[in-house]
Amino acid sequence: MSAARPRLLYVTDLAYQAGGRRYCDEDIHLTSRLRSHFDLALCHPRDAAALMDGFDAVVVRNSGPVLGYRREHDAFRARALATKARVYNPLTGKADMAGKQYLLDLTAAGFPVIPTVDRAEDLHLLPSAARYVVKPKLGADSLGLRVVPAGRLDGLDGPTTGDLLIQPRVDFAYEVSFYFVDDDFQYALYAPDPRHRWELRPYAATAADLEFARRFIDWNGLGHGIQRVDACRAPDGGLLLVELEDLNPYLSLDALPEEARDAFVAAFTASLSRFARRTPGPA
Repeated sequence: MSAARPRLLYVTDLAYQAGGRRYCDEDIHLTSRLRSHFDLALCHPRDAAALMDGFDAVVVRNSGPVLGYRREHDAFRARALATKARVYNPLTGKADMAGKQYLLDLTAAGFPVIPTVDRAEDLHLLPSAARYVVKPKLGADSLGLRVVPAGRLDGLDGPTTGDLLIQPRVDFAYEVSFYFVDDDFQYALYAPDPRHRWELRPYAATAADLEFARRFIDWNGLGHGIQRVDACRAPDGGLLLVELEDLNPYLSLDALPEEARDAFVAAFTASLSRFARRTPGPA
């Protein structure tokens, strides 16, 4: 490793099309800022396994849903684990990085999460609702998500029992996301209109909001990396977890004022510097 400037392989799909968001703009901005501190190269997620040797750390950012390149993603994980490569975020994440099983685990553990089951015969464990959300357990970015009336839930198991997740459709007031670098809260954004998920505005998080979000950051135990806690404001006024994104969370930096955006980039840069130079060992 260079003593002066760590070498980073920055994994992103600049051509990925996401509804309501331009992933490429975010990574163009971030890499333009990171180049002041690191020797940096960009690559597509399909090429990461072949190119990762020779870098001090691999930074996985807006790489898109892994369903589109599952074989290459599995090969990348296997090689990174075998060579003890530094991957940011570390591959020990228990949330979206490992699929949606965590929603079931958190439901069973009594966390404030939208109640979730993965078998039609367990529907009685959910609160009754007029409509239910059904989505693939290995899905991302709303791929395969459906809203199903209560009377049409029979026979919803996927090709393999447990492939699908089923949740009651919550009539929430708004969605809000809390963004962390390592264990440090950075900013929060919310969508005032539930019909427009990605029309985001800065959100003034309360102490209770941050206590809610930190429960999931502590549960995941990553130590390094960027995490986004997505929640909804339920009819009773409380927050419920929608998703804990620990693989490649989109940051919506364009929704922040310049000062807040600069503060995030500074925190991200400092975290990457510590991570790239740390002694190899557990994440």
